[in-house]
Amino acid sequence: MLFSVFFFFFSFVLCQYPISQRNISSRQPGREPGCSSWGMAVNVYSTSITQETMSRHDIIAWVNDIVSLNYTKVEQLCSGAAYCQFMDMLFPGCISLKKVKFQAKLEHEYIHNFKLLQASFKRMNVDKVIPVEKLVKGRFQDNLDFIQWFKKFYDANYDGKEYDPVEARQGQDAIPPPDPGEQIFNLPKKSHHANSPTAGAAKSSPASKPGSTPSRPSSAKRASSSGSASRSDKDLETQVIQLNEQVHSLKLALEGVEKERDFYFGKLREIELLCQEHGQENDDLVQRLMDVLYASDEHDNFSCKSGSGQLQKKYFRLC
Repeated sequence: MLFSVFFFFFSFVLCQYPISQRNISSRQPGREPGCSSWGMAVNVYSTSITQETMSRHDIIAWVNDIVSLNYTKVEQLCSGAAYCQFMDMLFPGCISLKKVKFQAKLEHEYIHNFKLLQASFKRMNVDKVIPVEKLVKGRFQDNLDFIQWFKKFYDANYDGKEYDPVEARQGQDAIPPPDPGEQIFNLPKKSHHANSPTAGAAKSSPASKPGSTPSRPSSAKRASSSGSASRSDKDLETQVIQLNEQVHSLKLALEGVEKERDFYFGKLREIELLCQEHGQENDDLVQRLMDVLYASDEHDNFSCKSGSGQLQKKYFRLC
């Protein structure tokens, strides 16, 4: 009896062994066990040695072709919208494209898109850490490194199914974000004949007396005055260009400050509403928060408190 039981158990093990061997050999290299069967993403890990990179022009052409965008530079990927649509293409339902800001132009809108991307990564068990703080700054190298990795991730997970990116966006216009290095000001061409020193000299020169023979300047003097006028024009053009660049830099800095002001004001307003809504639950903590929100600084002539008890945006500087 004992021998029969042992023989039956040994035969069962031998029958199951080839099946397990076939399962092991059928796994694709680079895939995690069970990822494809459970619908999870295939994680990819690239290094500077193993990574096959594409040129900046090829990678942008690939992005535009796959998700029907009109990007011209790698830096424009800083909005995060393209990555969100890639995830919807690879894993339908893992992200809501209705929440994606395809017309994002400000940094806090970029952050919103990357938060959606992070949530989809977590949902699909993607191990990649998204360097959001670096990407939203629009620097070339940071965005190039991330899209190079994402291209490899896409190749490992795309199953070849058809996908209409325009229809998936449901009519949202995918406007590329502004190029961080784009020049806003166009330097107008001005004629310098009216303001040139020679013109002023001609107007201010006294009229010659009748009968007197005007002396003609020598060719050397004419060449000297022409050369000095040319140098003066070039100096003026250089000054105009430099001042134009300074104005451009100041305008960008002002836009950044205003953007941060609006962003943090929204956060403060949300905190104020929460304090007003839950004021009875924790009186001490809520009162302390309200005191901080409505505190005034007499030295800077700066106040956040109004008669109605609400934060007023007009009290913020640069409004």
